[in-house]
This record gives sequence, C-alpha cells and structure tokens, in this order.
Amino acid sequence: MKKYLLACTAMFIGSTAMAEEIVIRMAAPDWGPTRFMQEHANETYSAPSGNDVTLEIDFIPWPNFFDRVNASLNSGEQRYQMIVSDSQWLGNFIEAGHFLRLNDYIEESDELQAIMADLHPALVAGYSTYPHVPADEIEALGGYSPEMNYYGFPQFPDNYFTYYRNDLFCDEGENAAFQETYGAELPCAPEAWETVTWDDWRNFGEFFTRAAGETLAGVELTEDFYGIAYQAGKPLDFSTMQINAFFWQWGGGIWDESNEPNAEVIGVVNSPENIAAFETYLSLLDYAPPIAQTGQMGIFEIQDLYMQGRIAAIIDWAALAGPVVDPSSSTVADVTSFGLMPGNILNGDLDRSANLGGQPFVLTTWNDEETIQEALDLVIWWLSEDTQIAAVQAGGQSGMMSVLNNPDYDSWAPWNAQFRQSLPWQRDLWHIPEMFEMLTQQQEEFDRAITGQISAEEALNAIAEFQDELLRDAGRLE
Repeated sequence: MKKYLLACTAMFIGSTAMAEEIVIRMAAPDWGPTRFMQEHANETYSAPSGNDVTLEIDFIPWPNFFDRVNASLNSGEQRYQMIVSDSQWLGNFIEAGHFLRLNDYIEESDELQAIMADLHPALVAGYSTYPHVPADEIEALGGYSPEMNYYGFPQFPDNYFTYYRNDLFCDEGENAAFQETYGAELPCAPEAWETVTWDDWRNFGEFFTRAAGETLAGVELTEDFYGIAYQAGKPLDFSTMQINAFFWQWGGGIWDESNEPNAEVIGVVNSPENIAAFETYLSLLDYAPPIAQTGQMGIFEIQDLYMQGRIAAIIDWAALAGPVVDPSSSTVADVTSFGLMPGNILNGDLDRSANLGGQPFVLTTWNDEETIQEALDLVIWWLSEDTQIAAVQAGGQSGMMSVLNNPDYDSWAPWNAQFRQSLPWQRDLWHIPEMFEMLTQQQEEFDRAITGQISAEEALNAIAEFQDELLRDAGRLE
C-alpha cells in the first residue's frame, strides 16, 4: 500500500510538473461582448489539456482598433495569438500572411466540424471563408467542406433592426391621427413590424417629426422632435452599412467578389436599381435629426439621440441595444420595443436584405502547434452551447443554430426575436485587400450626396468608375 501511494504521488508530481503556463493574447475592441468573454473565461475556463491557459484580452477603443491591430501585425512584433477582426479585414490580413488557415485543424477535430455545421451560413460566409463564398452555397454544403478556405469563427455576430417608442406607436390619440392621415394603423406590437415597408417608414418619419411647441402624445414639446433615423455617417463604414441594404432590397447590388474576375462594376454599382434605392435613402433623411445632413450621424449618435427621447424610431445594431433599455443611461428605457427593419417589395415579396455586422476572431500564423491547439480549445469553449447561452443572457448574441433555436432564446433579451429573424437576410461587404480603398472613396461620395453636394446618380457613377479602375489595376477584373 505504501509503495502504491508513493507511486501515485510521484505520478501526480510528474503530471503537475509537465503542465505549462500558456497565455493566449487576443486583440479585441473594448465593449460589452469582449468584456464578457474575458470575465467568463476568468471564471469558467479550464484547458482540456491540463495546461494552465490564460486568455488575456488587450482591449482597444473602437476608434483606434484597426490602426492598432494593423500596426501590430505589420510591425512583426507577433504580440497576439488571436485577434478579433472585422470581416472586411480578412482578405487584407490573410493575403499578408497574418491569419491562419484552419482547414487542417477542422478536418482533424470532430468538435470544430460540429461547430461549422451548426453555425448560421450567413456567418460562415461573412466570418470564415476567403476567398468569399456566398451563404447560399455554404447552406447547400451543410457544413465543413475542403473546397473552401476557413479562417475565423464568430466572436460576436451582429445585425440591425428597428428600435421604436411604444408609448408613441401605441398611443391611441397618435394612432387615430395617423389613421386619418395615412389610412393605416401604427405598428404597436413587435409583430406588426413584420409587414412594414420603407413607404411606411417615410410616413412614420413625416408624421412624428414635430417642432418645439407642438404636441406629442398629449405633451407639449420643449424641443424639436424627429420621426426616424438610420446610419448616415462618413466615418468608418457607417453610411455604407445602411445604404447596401437599400441596394439589395431594390434588386441592385455591390461588386460581387465571389465572381471575380467576371463580375462587373460599371452598370452594377451605378445601376438604375441602385440609383433609385439611393435616392430613396437620401429622401428619408428629411425626417431625421439635422446631424444627418452633415454626414455625421453614426451608430452612436443615433443611439444617443434616441436615448435622449428625441426620435420616434431608429435602426441600429443589436450590440447597442443594452444601454437603450437601461434606465441608468436611457430616458426611454421603459418605453422601447423592437421590430424588424423595414423592407422593400421586390418581385412580390418583402425583401429585408441587410449588411452583416459583428466580428469573427482568428488565429495568427506565428503560433507553435501547442499554442494553436490551446487557442482552438478556447474557440470550442466559446462556441459551446453553455457558453453561448451565457453570452446571450448577458446581452450578447450567438450564431449557433442550436442556440438560436432554443425555445427560450427570444426571452433572454427583448430584441432577440428580431436578431434571429433578421439573420437569414444578412449579406456582407467585400473582403479583398482593396476593400479599404473602395470603402474610403465610397464613403466620401456617399457623404457628398448626403450633404447635398451631388446627386445620387453622380455619386454612384463616381464610385463605379473608381472601383472599376482599381479592381482592373489589381487584376481582379478581366
């Protein structure tokens, strides 16, 4: 017995001595979804290998995030083992050799293959594949396929929908006045937004835009009030994220990178459908706060004005909903409900196509094999059902179909039903390295139209000419 105990003790000491301390450093934007990941990892994560693995997130403010990540990757410092990346950055950093291709690791792991099969196809398309593969092709394959190249997994999936003041849209007096003017009822319940079109949105905007001194729901206004708002901002990708939805819903589109070198730019980007869509987008800004006309109405400005009680209905991301229903930060926390984003009737059906938001996280290429395996175990933990449910219940979102289909999912946050229903409509911006030049020029032209300097058609013609020349110079068009 004594010899057995000594042998067990020696085995325990030897096992302990072999365990290694491994730190997985991850660059990430500083906001709720990544803060939760760090806190939850600190509380619950234990590496299956037995190693002492620590997730150490470098939280970077959003305005500086790309510049910091870009500088780190191109400096050669090899600081990070993982990075949260906007989906649009994938091509740039993959082609530069910074992001790790994951096919071999997925092929060897039943758990990773199960994750790929469970992920919503729109997220695999936006967050994982490069060269880009459309969601309908991914859905047809039904899971991992060696025909595609995989690089990322969802850290935080995001899409946008309507936030609205239920004290206004459900007010009997306002509803009676609206019916008298427009011959229709205001959408009070979230389900009523499932049939709302942009024509309805225009009516809401016109109806609820009031001047100081006028009455709103029986109360005299002390300041101007606005009907509607959505992204119309030159910084980052704000305007593009909303305008792309109009393009797709009107039957137009953006340059199709999945069809290079045969995809056209001229006649597509500046198509009659896109021009009509962009003109509609611009016309609706008449019912938004004046900041829209300056080209500075981004997602945070919209959120702030809505929380101040200055707008009847807005379109914004799921990621920004938490503070809106928090009484400590929002004056309309108790009177906010959520509905689907308006859509356009296209070929007899209501189309709600929209631009995917959120971010994947990726592995970098300079990690040794042990670190790669530990990082992939962190991925498996983050995308496990228990962890994903905890993230959603904390105000985040999941891209796992098994979680989205949980019968309790909609009850975990008041906007979850809208997130889930919007997800199948999501498409994404370009992923190629030239994306940065394309986006910068496009945002500039959109801004000139938003601020009244040029027409919608002039803006789209300038964008199409620039993209056509850029992509031909890059060898992406024949």
